[in-house]
Amino acid sequence: MLKFFLNSDTRAYLRSLESEFGESSNAIRLELNRFEDAGLLVSSASGNKKLYQANRSHPFFNELNNIIFKFVGIDEIIEKVLRRIGDLQSAYITGDFARGRDSKVIDLLLVGAELNRAYAAKLVEKAEKVIKRKIRLLIMDAEEVDSYISTNEALLIWER
Repeated sequence: MLKFFLNSDTRAYLRSLESEFGESSNAIRLELNRFEDAGLLVSSASGNKKLYQANRSHPFFNELNNIIFKFVGIDEIIEKVLRRIGDLQSAYITGDFARGRDSKVIDLLLVGAELNRAYAAKLVEKAEKVIKRKIRLLIMDAEEVDSYISTNEALLIWER
């Protein structure tokens, strides 16, 4: 579920999931079929590959997406950071989570002018204890972020 519901733009096919998760193709196929039968995933053909993606129009999509964010702890990070950080324009998750992979490290990119870096570092330290994951923080201004995002996978999680 993390693969598809953390970043709903993620698309994957059976063989790529097999190599990524180290599971048999039959086990993965069964789960994909169950999710597709429940309407949580949609599929499309791309050549001889069947690509799967989260079904954003499913009635439970938003709830599942929120549950995944809570499971990962992203909701805690956002809430704590926004309160007194400064002129925050947007926040992104990059790295493994942006690719839909679970990880012990969350890469968080904050975009804004004159952000309180010391305060952000304190908040990250507190959030790490709450979510029991390491947070790698990167702060950029709006002029820098476009070139960074064009070369790195990024999931927009908050925007003013």
